[in-house]
Amino acid sequence: MAVGKEIRGKIKSVENTKKITKAMEMVAASKMRKAQDRMRAARPYSDKIRNIASSLAQANPEYTHPFLVKQDKAKNVGFIVVTTDKGLCGGLNTNSLRIVTSKIRELEAAGNKIEAVAIGNKGLGFLNRIGVKVVSHVVQIGDTPHLDKLIGPVKVLLDAYQEGKLDAVYLCYTKFINTMKQEPMMEQLLPLSADKLQADKGSHSWDYIYEPEAQTVIDELLVRYVEALIYQGVAENLASEQSARMVAMKSASDNAGNVIGELKLIYNKTRQAAITKELSEIVAGAAAV
Repeated sequence: MAVGKEIRGKIKSVENTKKITKAMEMVAASKMRKAQDRMRAARPYSDKIRNIASSLAQANPEYTHPFLVKQDKAKNVGFIVVTTDKGLCGGLNTNSLRIVTSKIRELEAAGNKIEAVAIGNKGLGFLNRIGVKVVSHVVQIGDTPHLDKLIGPVKVLLDAYQEGKLDAVYLCYTKFINTMKQEPMMEQLLPLSADKLQADKGSHSWDYIYEPEAQTVIDELLVRYVEALIYQGVAENLASEQSARMVAMKSASDNAGNVIGELKLIYNKTRQAAITKELSEIVAGAAAV
């Protein structure tokens, strides 16, 4: 039974694939919980420093940090694109990069040039393919992001904005909503917009006494604020990656099970047909004798 042997080979192959996808699903589920804990642990710091930056922005000090100044003369725009290092996570990267592509086309149509920092292998490869100038990149972040590894490449764009070489900097990542839903985000990182630095309604504006001086305090605070936004974006993206990979691998395992069931049904039908044919030949031979 050459046909039966071929079907058995296919069944064995799909069963081996199902074992791999099931193992990857369990690994992603384990990493997902750790990534979610890390992401949620970073949120209180991000929220607190946003409140502090909001209060200082409304205090209207004499000194204005360059991150708060809108520029429109350079005709250059920077992008920080956060993606994954590995694939097999459904449409996570595709959805995020689709938004990046749309925004890049819109800005290029307005006469702007694009520079980008790629965080993750998938984003780096995509930006190179579409011809965007990648000024720096960081890959192989691992399961635990470290700010000291991230801030070096990103500082290239931050310094360029302070020097007036960029009109704006955008941060693109995937926000974690829940295990089944992740939402691609495109946020304006610089200049810091009013809605980003908005205090609670009904709050009062205060004037502050700065020590050592307003410029030093505000410079340090806003740099920390921007770093917190970038770290939070990477942490959200990692949690989204593991969730998407777990769901994708579960779907692959379920599909493999369906394929195995269909192949077994075909194999049984083929085997039954062969047995029936052999019995018919035996009965016909006996009748002829």
